[in-house]
Amino acid sequence: MNALLAVLWKDLLSEWRSRDRLTAMLVFSLLVVLIFQLVLPPQAPEQARALAPGLLWIAWLFAALLGLNRAFALELENDALAGLALAPADRGWIFLGKAAASFALLAGVQLVTAVVFGAVADLPLAPVALPLAGVVALGSFGICSIGTLFAAVSVRTRYREVMLPLLLLPLLVPVLMSAVRASAGLLTTGSAPADAVRLLLVSDGVYGIISFLVFEWVLDE
Repeated sequence: MNALLAVLWKDLLSEWRSRDRLTAMLVFSLLVVLIFQLVLPPQAPEQARALAPGLLWIAWLFAALLGLNRAFALELENDALAGLALAPADRGWIFLGKAAASFALLAGVQLVTAVVFGAVADLPLAPVALPLAGVVALGSFGICSIGTLFAAVSVRTRYREVMLPLLLLPLLVPVLMSAVRASAGLLTTGSAPADAVRLLLVSDGVYGIISFLVFEWVLDE
């Protein structure tokens, strides 16, 4: 647990001092939302609610990829990745600290993007804000857990900016499908489909456990 808190604090403090990762994620996410608003034809309110979850999750996904690509870049540049590998703690806790930092940054980006998108597209997000936040948190956990694992795998490769999406996107299909379905259900009917929420929970559990256990060998490679 101490390793988790130390890595989380180190990543958040480093990001607070530079703000380059968070700024890039936020600007990119807002630009994606703006482009969607400009290129899509005017929609009826019902059509806008049906399209909004997919558009939001696309923006959040690519913002998350941008942030995950930088998750281990600082350790690589300063040769601190070896220090993480030699830390006297279970490496699974190091993984959780890195994933929690990415989750916190992504949550901030998602909050700002959702507010801006809701205002621009005139979407009533306030009535379902709490359950929607729960669905978004579940989807983000799945993205950040398996994303942190593959960010550690791809950081030593020559084309890590390309390698991470190629490795990660196929595995995120169940997370994204269930997250979009649950979000769409909340925006259109006020309730999320139970099967979509169950798939999210199962995907998060599987990815979280596998990443926690496998991360020890990833740092050795």
